[in-house]
Amino acid sequence: MPPHLPPERPMPIGFAATCLRAILYILLVAGIAQGVYVEALYLPETRFSERGFTELAQSGLLALSTLLLLYVRVGLRELPQVSLLLLAFVASSLVREQDALLDARVFDGAWQLLVALIILPSLYGVIRHRHDFAAQFAGYANSLSFGLFAAGFLTTYVFSRLYGRSEMWQAILRDDYVRTFKDAAEEVVELFGYALILIAMIELVLLSRRWALARRAA
Repeated sequence: MPPHLPPERPMPIGFAATCLRAILYILLVAGIAQGVYVEALYLPETRFSERGFTELAQSGLLALSTLLLLYVRVGLRELPQVSLLLLAFVASSLVREQDALLDARVFDGAWQLLVALIILPSLYGVIRHRHDFAAQFAGYANSLSFGLFAAGFLTTYVFSRLYGRSEMWQAILRDDYVRTFKDAAEEVVELFGYALILIAMIELVLLSRRWALARRAA
């Protein structure tokens, strides 16, 4: 079997392990929702701002996702090209979430420069090894991790943007419109999307570990 390709017979997932993971993911989502509720109820000065729970939680979820992808790429050494592209995407999202801080503490537009420094070399590496990427992606595309990642991407980068439009909330609330409603709608949906991406990266780690064990057993 060529290196870094998914094994033909990966180790199966047990029912008990699946139930445990489902419970943990439910607790994660519930904890996030409760955090948003506490922010709205008890933290009026910072709610849905750059210093509020929702924004900090977004950065935390992206940071954890970045660390998990580094583990897959450097520690487990599975799917090197796929994990490189995912790492570039998640790390760039993490930098983008710090735009206000970087603009204030470094210089205006600093986050764009950092994102370019992450994305461009990564894309070059993936394009250079495009045949390996295609072979690796064929195995990853059929996994739960990819499905969750796709759901997280659509939730964060498509639905939250459309759902959080000022025009929509002005149409819904009319004379009662306050920008807080729009900010809360967009940021909370975005937070949920990042939670899905984190769960996808957890599943990728578990999948990569099963593949690594399957190689050793082959």
